[in-house]
Amino acid sequence: MTIILRFIAWGLAAAVAFATLGPAQQRPQLNLGQNGEHALAFVLLGLAFGLAHTRNRALTATLVIAFAGLIEILQFWAPGRHARMSDFVVDALAASLGLAVAAALDWRFRRAQRSLP
Repeated sequence: MTIILRFIAWGLAAAVAFATLGPAQQRPQLNLGQNGEHALAFVLLGLAFGLAHTRNRALTATLVIAFAGLIEILQFWAPGRHARMSDFVVDALAASLGLAVAAALDWRFRRAQRSLP
């Protein structure tokens, strides 16, 4: 199961990178506004990485937030894209929320497994 979760997490990371750095007309539009789309993408990314990489949560969180910063910085060189600190803040907070939800789900799952006879 872990390998599948890791495949999904890294696939989401690639999709987020493409949507962030690729041509704007090929980016999915969900009518959530720019911050809403960023938040949804990074909540899902944080959730996926949080479920896929459970051994060292602090390292996972650091890498996901660093990824958010990296793709924001890379937008300086992407034609038609604009790097904004506000986007990074939304991305980092949303990823943190996803990571926290993943930690809570993992804790709940492990607790339920221990209570089984």
